[in-house]
This record gives sequence, structure tokens and C-alpha cells, in this order.
Amino acid sequence: MGENGTVGKQHYYQGAAAMEVTSAEQGHAAASKCFDDDGRLKRTGTMWTASAHIITAVIGSGVLSLAWAIAQLGWVAGPAVMLLFSLVTYYTSALLSDCYRSGDETTGKRNYTYMDAVNANLSGIKVQICGFLQYANIVGVAIGYTIAASISMLAIKRANCFHVEGHVNPCHISSTPYMIIFGVAQIFFSQIPDFDQISWLSILAAIMSFTYSTIGLGLGIVQVVANRGVKGSLTGISIGVVTPMDKVWRSLQAFGDIAFAYSYSLILIEIQDTIRAPPPSESKVMRRATVVSVATTTLFYMLCGCMGYAAFGDNAPGNLLTGFGFYEPFWLLDIANAAIVVHLVGAYQVYCQPLFAFVEKWAQQRWPESRFITGEIQLPVVSSGFKLNLFRLTWRSVFVVATTVVSMLLPFFNDVVGFLGAIGFWPLTVYFPVEMYIVQKKIPKWSSQWVCLQLLSLGCLIITIASAAGSIAGIMSDLKVYKPFSTTD
Repeated sequence: MGENGTVGKQHYYQGAAAMEVTSAEQGHAAASKCFDDDGRLKRTGTMWTASAHIITAVIGSGVLSLAWAIAQLGWVAGPAVMLLFSLVTYYTSALLSDCYRSGDETTGKRNYTYMDAVNANLSGIKVQICGFLQYANIVGVAIGYTIAASISMLAIKRANCFHVEGHVNPCHISSTPYMIIFGVAQIFFSQIPDFDQISWLSILAAIMSFTYSTIGLGLGIVQVVANRGVKGSLTGISIGVVTPMDKVWRSLQAFGDIAFAYSYSLILIEIQDTIRAPPPSESKVMRRATVVSVATTTLFYMLCGCMGYAAFGDNAPGNLLTGFGFYEPFWLLDIANAAIVVHLVGAYQVYCQPLFAFVEKWAQQRWPESRFITGEIQLPVVSSGFKLNLFRLTWRSVFVVATTVVSMLLPFFNDVVGFLGAIGFWPLTVYFPVEMYIVQKKIPKWSSQWVCLQLLSLGCLIITIASAAGSIAGIMSDLKVYKPFSTTD
């Protein structure tokens, strides 16, 4: 997200930055101590900060729906599908990381965003399609994370209610106030200008993700011990408990849930743009970060998903920590759900920064002389010298308010998660990375490598269509009984 930060700083560093960019074009900026080879302020990211960004984005609310997903698929297909998606995500992320620079991996022209990479390699209508899908998916993720955060805040209140009133009391509470609280927090954090300045938030969020995942895992183990055995079956929830058609739709939705749990390719290039200049090349560092983060998340996914299924079998809740498969110890559930909320605050920002940057860059190019868009106000109350941009304040606040309102209207956690995973998985995680890699490496058409890459893309397209159909069926079913702004069951 160096691009967004540059947009914000350009107005105040015009003299130095302009000279630096000119020297970069002449090939002399590489020796600068303050600027990279493209004239921008030196990037300081490492494999560990990149891994923190990825883990923050990936180990989100999706991990809590995996026990439900495995319950639909069973002990054989559930873990197998999870492993399959992890391998596909790693492989296509490696392909995508090679597209950060056009040409040579250490000296080639940088592509600062996912759209820049598509434009450099594919061009034409594909750039517009990619931009629409990427930013629409980011909006969807923001909505999904708002829903998930409100559910966790609601769960804290309900857990305390159950502890005091007993489990018979339904403790009906509306989720709307909690969505508003999350939205207000996001208005504040969304004023952080760019990716370079949210590393601390990503690291904190990554720690929180491990906290609640570990608690969920521990509670699952305790439940298995209490049950004196492992629940579940090889094929998942049985016909009879659900109708044959429901079994099909639920299984397809489970694919979407698992796909969403691994979805981060749409912000990979932006994360890679925070990594310090070579050597080693950004693509090599990003591959290492991808290995660390995907391996870590897969381990947690397997442990949390499988242990949740082992604990509850076919009755695994849609959200392991908020579905009240567990009631006690209530204070531990409160800690876990608080950790989820903190994590989702960071994850929201990691996902939305590319969209924020895109709109702000476009606005500055469209109205370069506007003080409202390019001007910044020094805030004397902030010791770090934080500068407030009025357009950033206005546009990002409007975005947060809009996603919060939509979240109030559609609080269907599992179905929304599944749909988001489905529509974003094939185009952004598979199709565009594969097509860009083919162009970048000049792979001959109909060669064995080209055919294998196309088969991979086709297989993932089929999964995407099927998963989206399952999620839409689930959302339509929810809409039949849902009343907006009502209290939770």
C-alpha cells in the first residue's frame, strides 16, 4: 500500500519527491538512503511483517465456521478439501508474487497494486473486470467482518446472560448496537493512511487470531474428553437429519466457507509492496512469507475445524465460539470473543486499504488542485505528527457507514462468508494469477505447463460456481424468515 501513502505525502514533499522520481527514471535513485529505486520512501517490510499481514487477513472469522463446514463434508472430504485449498492458494500466490515486477524480478518495473499487475500483463477489459471483482470482494469482506465482529460482541453479552440467568433463558439481544460500535471503531482506524503504518495493528491482530483459535481448540479437546469419544462420520451430516437437496446445498456452501478461509490473493501485491528492496527479491521474500502463513493457517484450520467437529459432530455450530456449543467457562469465551473483535478490527483495515488507496489516487489524479483532496492538516495533539486529510476522513467514513448499514440488513454469517469465498476465489485467487504468470514467463500455448495451468483454472471455476449456488440457496432460505433489526435467537 505504498501507493496510498505516496498520494497522501506527495503534496508536501513535491520538491524532494519530484527530484527523486526523476533520478529514479535515470537509474540513479537506487543509491539513495531515503528512497527506493522508484523514488518512493524506502520500504521496510520483512518476511515476518508480510506474514503478519497475511495471517491477519487469512485467519479471520472463517476459521470459526470450519467445524460446521467439515460437519457437512465428513472426516474424509472435509480435511481433504481444506488441504486442497491450501495447496491451490500457496501455488497461485507464488505465481502472483512473480508478477510484482514486470521483467527482471529485482530491477523490473514495480506493480503497486493487484490491478497494476493485471494492467501490466493482460490489459484491456480484463483490467476493468479485475478491478470490479477485487474491490467488490473487498466491500463484501468488510460487510462479512462487520457481521462477524458484532456476533462476537453479542456472544460476550449472551454468555454473561446465560451464566447469570441459566441456559433456559434465550437471552434475546439485537446485534445492531454492536455493529454500530464496530463501525465507529473502524471510522477511527480507517484514518491510518496506508499499509506501511498498520504493521503494528496487523501484528496485534495476528496475536489475537492465535489467541481465540487456541481457546477454540482447547475447548474442543475438553469437549471430546467429556464426550469420551470422537463424534462425526466419514461422510458428514446424514440424509434424514437433512433432506438430500439440503445435503447438496450445505456441502457446496462448505466449499465456499473453506475457500473464504484462505482468501487473501486480492491484497497480496499490496502486501508485497511493503517489503524492503532487494536483495533478496520481493518475490522470494513473499514466497517465504506465503509458506509460513499458509502452513500456519492450515495447521490451525485443521486443528480447530477437526476438533470442533469431533466435539459436536453433526451439531457443530456455524460459528464455533458464538454458536454456544460451549457455555462455560463463560469468562474464557468472553476472552476468545474479545480477541476475535480485536482481530477483525485489524483484518478490516488490511483488506480495505487497497480500496481506500485506489479511490484516493483516482481522486487526486482527477482533481489535483483541490485542497480538499490533496491538502493535509497537521494535528498538534498527535505527537507523531499525524496529518489529517479531509477527503480521506470523509470518504473512508462514508464507506464504513455504508458497509455497517448493509451488515445490519444481512446478518447471515455462514451464508455471507460462503458466498464471498465463492465469488472471489476463482477470478482473484486462480484465474488472474495464472493468466498473468503465463504472460510474464511467456509460456507457449498448448505446452504441458500451459495445459496444466488451464486445467487448474477450470477445476477451480467449477468449484466457484457450485459454491456460489450453495451459498445463494442458503441466503434465500434465511431471507424467508429474517426480519431486519430484530433480536437474535
